[in-house]
Amino acid sequence: MPMLRTKKALAKMQPGEKLLVQATDPHALRDLSQFADQTGNKLLSSSEEDGIINIVMQRKEE
Repeated sequence: MPMLRTKKALAKMQPGEKLLVQATDPHALRDLSQFADQTGNKLLSSSEEDGIINIVMQRKEE
């Protein structure tokens, strides 16, 4: 689910804008990293605190 929501959110954003994704799915970081590689979007950072994975994505420049 984090991947689908992230994809939809990024599609509505302006190039270069950043998005904070918060997920509890242990596979979210791997999935979003692969998504970024495939689409040209950037995964800028990730961290985990109290079971919440925080991932900062940036919409690709066009």
